[in-house]
Amino acid sequence: MPNIESDRERTHREDREHLRRLGYAEELLREMGGFSNFAVSFSVISVLTGSVLLYGYGLRYGGPRINTLGWPLVSIFVLFVAASMAEIASAYPTAGGLYYWAYQLGGRGIAWACAWLNLIGQITITSGINIAAAIYLTGLVVDGFGISADATVPWLGRVNGWNFWLAVMFLQMVPEVLINLRSVKLVARLSEFGVAWHIAGVATIALLLTFAGRYHNGLGFLLSGSHPGNPAAIRTFQIGPLTFHSILVHVPGLRSLYEAGGYGFCFVLGLLQAQWTYTGYDASAHLAEETLLARLNSAWGIFLSVAVSAVAGYILLIALTNSIPPNQILETATNPYPVLYIARRALAPFLANVVGVIIFGAMWLCGLASITSMARMCFAFARDHGMPGWRLTSRITPNGTPAAAIALTSTVTFLVTMYSATYSVVTSLSTISLYLAYGIPIFLNWRNRARGRRPFTDASSAPWNLGRYSSSVNLVAIVWIAFITLLFSIPPNELAGLTMAATGIGLLAYWHIWQRYSFVGPAIQGTLLHANDMNDRRSPSLSG
Repeated sequence: MPNIESDRERTHREDREHLRRLGYAEELLREMGGFSNFAVSFSVISVLTGSVLLYGYGLRYGGPRINTLGWPLVSIFVLFVAASMAEIASAYPTAGGLYYWAYQLGGRGIAWACAWLNLIGQITITSGINIAAAIYLTGLVVDGFGISADATVPWLGRVNGWNFWLAVMFLQMVPEVLINLRSVKLVARLSEFGVAWHIAGVATIALLLTFAGRYHNGLGFLLSGSHPGNPAAIRTFQIGPLTFHSILVHVPGLRSLYEAGGYGFCFVLGLLQAQWTYTGYDASAHLAEETLLARLNSAWGIFLSVAVSAVAGYILLIALTNSIPPNQILETATNPYPVLYIARRALAPFLANVVGVIIFGAMWLCGLASITSMARMCFAFARDHGMPGWRLTSRITPNGTPAAAIALTSTVTFLVTMYSATYSVVTSLSTISLYLAYGIPIFLNWRNRARGRRPFTDASSAPWNLGRYSSSVNLVAIVWIAFITLLFSIPPNELAGLTMAATGIGLLAYWHIWQRYSFVGPAIQGTLLHANDMNDRRSPSLSG
C-alpha cells in the first residue's frame, strides 16, 4: 500500500508541475482517475440519449438505412475528429481544453472565438440532453398511465407539448445542479455508475427486443431506404411561439435539392441523429485538471468514449430498427416518443416500461455529466477574463466546485431551450458550434505542422500521439467538420444556421469594440510548448 500511495502522489505532483508550466496553479481538486474521466465523456455522448431523441428524425429522412449504414459512417469520421483532439489534449491538459489549445497553436483572437463556440456548444448540448430526458419521462408517464395525448395542464398546455416538457426539464435539472454544486467526486462516482447503466441498458434493450419482441424485420428491411420524409414540405421554422417563413429553402441551388426530394439528400439530412449523439466528448479535456495522469487519461477518455459509444450505439439502433412494427415506419417516425412506440408494440407492458426507465435514467445521468463539463469550460474562460462577469464565475468554493459557473450556465441552458422551440434546432445548434470549436485547434495544429512552424503536436510534446499519420487524420477531420457545419445549417434546422450567423456577427463586434483591447489570453509561465510571445498577446489583431 505505501508504494501505491507514493505512486499516486508522484503522479499528482507531476500533473501539478505540468499544469504550472502551462500557466496555471492547481485550484480544482484532482479526484478523478482514467476511468472516471472516460466515464464523464461516455455519459455525455450517451447513446441512450442522442440516438433515442433523434431516432424518429433519422428514420423520417433516411429510413431504416440511416441506422444500419448512417451510424457507422458517422462513427468512422468522428473517430478521426476524436483522435485529432486526443493528441492535442495530451499536450495541453487544462480545464480550458479547446480554448487553451487554440491559444497555444494560433493566438488569442482565434482562442477567444473558439472559447465562445465551445461554451455555446456546451450550453446547447446540455439543453438538448435535458429536454430529451423531459420528453421521454413525459412519454413514460403518459403512455404508462394511459393519459390522453390531448390532455392539458393549466398554464402549460398539452402534456405532449413544448411548454409542458420545459416544466419537466426544469424540475429534473434541479438535482443535477445540486449534485454538481456538492462535489466533483460525487459526479465522478455517478458517471462511473452511468457507464455501467448505459452498457447494461443497451444490452438489456437489445436482448429484450431480440428474444422477447414480437417483430423481427430482417436484413432486407434494415438496409431499405423507405422513408416518409419530404424535404419540399419544409417551409417554416419557429422561434419560441412565433412561426417564420424559411429563407434558405428559396435559395436557387438549395431549392432544387428540396424540390427534387432525392433519397441521397434526405439521407444526409438524417445524419444529424448520429452526429449530435457524438458531441460533448471534449468533457475529458475540460476535466483534465481534475484527473490524475492527465496527459494520457484525458486523451484516452476522448478517444475511447467515442469508440465504445460507436459499438454500443450500433447494437441499440439495429435492435430497435429490427423491431419496428410491420408497415409502420411513418407512425414510428412521427410519434413524439418513437423508441417507446417501438417498445410498447414489440414488448409486454412491463418490459416496455423497463425500456423507458433505462432510457430516462441514462438521459438524466447524461445531463448531470454535461453540466459538469459546461461549468468547467465557463470557469476556465472566466479565470482568463474572457467573458463578462468573470470575477464571479471564476470563483471556486471551499469544496472545489465552480458554483457560480454551474448556476449561470444551467440558467442559460434553460433559457436557450425556451428559445429553440424544437429539439432538432437545439441539437443542430450544439452540433455546429461544438464541431467548429473542435475544428479550430485541429486546423491550427495541422496548419502549423504543414508549415513546419511550431507549436504543433508530436511525440516530444504529446505522450498520446498519432505519429506520422497525424496530418492525414487531421485533414479528414477538418473536411468532415466543414461538411456537417453546412449540412446542419439548412432547413429543417435553418434556425440553427441563422442563430450561428447572428452569433458570429455579435461576437465579432464584441471582440473589436471591447475584448481585443482587454483580453490577453491565458497567463503563460515557463517555456513548455511554445505559445505566442508577449508582443503578440498585446496585439489587437483578430488573428491573435
